[in-house]
Amino acid sequence: MPFQKVQTEKLSLAVVKQIELLILRGILRPGERLPPERELADRLGVSRPSLREAISQLQEQGLLTAKAGSGIYVAEVLGSAFSPALIRLFSSHDEAVFDYLSFRRDMEGLAAERAARLGSDSDLKVIQAIFDKMEAAHARNAADDEAHLDAQFHMAIIEASHNVVMLHMMRSMFDLLRQGVFYNRQIMFHQRTTRDAILNQHRAINAALQARDPEAARQAVEQHLSFVERCMQDQQKAQRNECIARQRLEHETGTR
Repeated sequence: MPFQKVQTEKLSLAVVKQIELLILRGILRPGERLPPERELADRLGVSRPSLREAISQLQEQGLLTAKAGSGIYVAEVLGSAFSPALIRLFSSHDEAVFDYLSFRRDMEGLAAERAARLGSDSDLKVIQAIFDKMEAAHARNAADDEAHLDAQFHMAIIEASHNVVMLHMMRSMFDLLRQGVFYNRQIMFHQRTTRDAILNQHRAINAALQARDPEAARQAVEQHLSFVERCMQDQQKAQRNECIARQRLEHETGTR
């Protein structure tokens, strides 16, 4: 018969599994510092030697890292989906920008649909809270804060979709966006009319999610990212036109 004696699980292994799940589910995020050893051991209800054993194993797995004099952190595992050479290609060719936006439109539309159907009440409260902060940042004309909250808003929707593969893939994509690999999204948030339009689009996304309307949520996200794509096209066209205009000016005036 295919039965074996049940063995009591080591406490350190139970700690490893719990921290692994927190990282997998995106609750513990890359770069986030764990609580001090004594506090974490108390929270987990284990001895400090058991905790140290678990931390050591997670470090060997590459999930945690120690910083001298600072503590234990979740490892920066994002970005591993793309090689440095591919990232350089992304940053130097315009077509990557529009493929990136198209990819986001497809993935985030699906995430919004899933969030409307599968997100918990707490998930939707998180999304609402971030949107409320966006409105407040918009009212005080804090463009940089609004841009930062924009990324949080989109990631909260992805988190609410409860698909861990999508979560980590899209978090990696947003990390590249934060680094300016695809485009500088800060520019859009320094244009008042564009900021007004984007806020209204986020309002429509949030309303559909809070109403738990999957189709409306998907459409609102797709319309928003199509608007961002048009903004990028207009921006690139304006830059080309300015370059041509400067060449004409130099030719007419004989100056550089």
